[in-house]
Amino acid sequence: MEEKFMREALRRARRAAALGELPVGAVIVKDGRVVAGGYNKREIKKNALLHAEMIAIDRACKKLGGWRLTGCDMYVTLEPCPMCAGAAINARLDNVFFGAYDEKSGCVCSRVKLPEMNLLSHTFCYEGGIMERECSDLIKDFFANLRKRTK
Repeated sequence: MEEKFMREALRRARRAAALGELPVGAVIVKDGRVVAGGYNKREIKKNALLHAEMIAIDRACKKLGGWRLTGCDMYVTLEPCPMCAGAAINARLDNVFFGAYDEKSGCVCSRVKLPEMNLLSHTFCYEGGIMERECSDLIKDFFANLRKRTK
């Protein structure tokens, strides 16, 4: 089941790559079905907040009619940054599943273990490394192509 939803997140990440965005995609799942999703739009919209996770959370809140996303899980191709991990906590997501680990700015378990800090009244369970190779290869290929274009 996890791979099914990660494939959907990867599909969205490929959309981001096609637009020249860092290829990160996310979906929010409730009761076994995707209710919302998003992909990075920071560059095309010139907005630092438009990470895949933030877009997916915003859309899920609108679709489900509230800011509490209890009973929902998020699947994202890259370990969330501090902003997105914080948003997942604030949105009351049950679980966050991610593909590639982000050693530089991942704040689920790589750099900082935000869900384990018990700073807020909620936390989420997490699992990383789901389809890790596909997710990390997409990002590596994106940066390799970017370096080729800038030479």
